[in-house]
Amino acid sequence: MTAKKHYAQAAGSLGVGSEDLSQEDVVLRHAGLVKRIAYHLVSRMPPTVEVDDLIQAGMIGLLDAARNYTASKGANFETYAGIRIRGAMLDEVRKCDWTPRSVHRGAREIADVIRKLENESGQDAKPAEIAAALGVTLDAYHKSVQDAASARLFSFDQFSEPDEESLLEQARDESPTPAEDLEQDDFRKSLALAIDGLPERERLVLSLYYDEELNLREIGAVLDVSESRVCQIHGQALVRLRARMTDWAAGR
Repeated sequence: MTAKKHYAQAAGSLGVGSEDLSQEDVVLRHAGLVKRIAYHLVSRMPPTVEVDDLIQAGMIGLLDAARNYTASKGANFETYAGIRIRGAMLDEVRKCDWTPRSVHRGAREIADVIRKLENESGQDAKPAEIAAALGVTLDAYHKSVQDAASARLFSFDQFSEPDEESLLEQARDESPTPAEDLEQDDFRKSLALAIDGLPERERLVLSLYYDEELNLREIGAVLDVSESRVCQIHGQALVRLRARMTDWAAGR
């Protein structure tokens, strides 16, 4: 689908007239940014996510950015638009959540067990210990953490049920209060500390995946393990972070 067609659909969904040529020009000039972000995101998502759906959602985010941007926001338009585009794409993926509720429940149960074991021992809970506490085999446990990783269960909004208002939505307010700014800053600092406290291999996988933006196959090549094993380590890191950040969320 061409950029003009994507624009026409996005404009229609937002009730913007096609006669608004200056706004259309801005959007079409930055259509390449939408595609770059869409292809970057889709490479890190399950095959059920279509890049055209991401591009369409991103065009809506771009159009919204064009309507609301002012230089006083302290960022150039491309930086501001990139944030809105990516947010619109992620919102679209969340609306079409393919993750069964059983996976969300399983991740919460694993996080509860990890928190209990680590509070009792003062050490990192090992997979075999977690599996034993859950009453499942090690293979079944690894399958559960792989499902957790595939569902991207750790983010601002995953401290709540999928159908509840999320911390991410609260944080996306156009005019956050000073208290909200402080809370978001506290969250990021707490998350950084929790990541620093992960076992070395889990910390390395997160760094390669989120900071270096390698995919699971590339990380497997770096660590000399299978892609499946990387997915297990990734999932283990996510549920461990969820366990360690639950106390932060409960205290707010």
